[in-house]
Amino acid sequence: MSTENNEKYNKAFKDSFDLSDNDLGETLVYSKVDGWDSIGHMALVDELEKVFGITFEADDIVDFSSYFKGKEIMSKYGVALT
Repeated sequence: MSTENNEKYNKAFKDSFDLSDNDLGETLVYSKVDGWDSIGHMALVDELEKVFGITFEADDIVDFSSYFKGKEIMSKYGVALT
């Protein structure tokens, strides 16, 4: 299941910010990527909530500051990512 979850997670980022697989990693950080501003952030959050059937707490939305931090936060909601 985590492979499928990884694909969904990555697709949300790629679709939200017009990225490729090579863009996913340490440098994928809020406000350092074109489009990942406050509006883009909420669009990403909305997409992840829809895809995974979860609802983020406000603190987690604020703390979701990078690709890797997002993976950590997703685990809080029972979404296994590698």
